[in-house]
Amino acid sequence: MNNRILGLHHITAIADNAKRNLDFYTQVLGVRLVKKTVNFDDPGTYHFYFGNEEGTPGTILTFFPWEGIGKGTNGAGLATHIGYSIPKGSIDFWKNRLQQFNVNAEEGEIFGEKMISFQDPDGLQLQFIESSTDERKVWTTEDIKEENALKGFHNVTLSLKKAEPTIKVLTDIFGYDLQKQEGERYRFATDAVETANLVDIIENDKLLLGRNAAGTNHHVAFRVKDDNVLMEFREKVLSAGLNITPKIDRDYFYSLYFREPGGVLFEIATDNPGFTVDEPLNDLGTSLKLPKQHEGLREKIEKVLPKLS
Repeated sequence: MNNRILGLHHITAIADNAKRNLDFYTQVLGVRLVKKTVNFDDPGTYHFYFGNEEGTPGTILTFFPWEGIGKGTNGAGLATHIGYSIPKGSIDFWKNRLQQFNVNAEEGEIFGEKMISFQDPDGLQLQFIESSTDERKVWTTEDIKEENALKGFHNVTLSLKKAEPTIKVLTDIFGYDLQKQEGERYRFATDAVETANLVDIIENDKLLLGRNAAGTNHHVAFRVKDDNVLMEFREKVLSAGLNITPKIDRDYFYSLYFREPGGVLFEIATDNPGFTVDEPLNDLGTSLKLPKQHEGLREKIEKVLPKLS
């Protein structure tokens, strides 16, 4: 199992306003700010990591809140929907809670699973899906107790004009199998892990191309155990004729990036070293952590970052 793709590692999205983004995810949805750092390539922009208590892979939603970037457009070539696992029987709690914050949620089903769908303040499309088999530990708040708290990712949905080339990546390289199909929606699963192990594809050749900005997903990261497995997958991606980056040190994991044939930016990321490498578990997310190459610019960076309080 250890040399396989272990489901989703994290998903990274774009927001338009740092404070609004931080408040919505921590105060309304009740997930933990696991890490407060900056974009490696644009250190004047925050990089927020939200997850469970430890920031376990498969629970981590991250954001680049580029101030004033404007609204993007979901469409073909993007991961268009993020599915979170919620406890069985908690849909009414979430409908009521979202209503309290003037967020409209619609009930529905995907492959027989009950869910609600809604948008975050930037228009990012979220789906809360009831699961009776998810035993992951949750992060709780004063308002959101264990019986309702978000478990982590259930699935991610890719919207594509043509599914077959992407399906080959998922099955031939990543080891996923087709689990179900209904109309234009396909569901792929890996049995290497029990949670955060589903990728849905919506195929529609009439979809307009998406445009990355606020309210859209920047990339989807898949999980591997360590650097050795990471580099094995680099060879597999290269052997399939796709371009892929060298190994990149992201401080909390090591990464490779490549664009799959349908246009979605994929990342492969390691479990090691994890989020406690530079601050203890109890203090995660409480102070600004900078990439090593930017530490010497701390005073300047802190002056230009948006105020969060």
